[in-house]
Amino acid sequence: MTVWVIDLLYLDSLDNRYARADMTRLSKDRLHGMLDILVLRALQVGPRHGYAIARWLEERSDAVLQIEDGSLYPALYRMEKRGWIESEWGVSELGRKAKLYRLTRAGRAHLRAETKEWRRFMTAVSAVLAPAGA
Repeated sequence: MTVWVIDLLYLDSLDNRYARADMTRLSKDRLHGMLDILVLRALQVGPRHGYAIARWLEERSDAVLQIEDGSLYPALYRMEKRGWIESEWGVSELGRKAKLYRLTRAGRAHLRAETKEWRRFMTAVSAVLAPAGA
């Protein structure tokens, strides 16, 4: 089974090492968007702290998606800055102090729009990859 480890810091390092940064930039931008909608979806269920978000995504994807901390926390910060999520200090399920993130109205609207666009994209790719004459 293929496991997709989402680590945007690795892609940042590629920008510095290879002249073909245009392709890396496109990939990184697409991954940022994909990571954003995955995190927003995790928060649609209810408030969670960062570790719980990563574990929920891993569990929902049968461990195919593994989100690295170095990608998750900058994404949370970026989405909070854009107004898609908000945070407050609370207590984790283990009784520890944790920053809990929750979806905002703007975040729900962004998730709906991006989910619709993602489904349209998947339908198009599926049509192209379908066997001829199917």
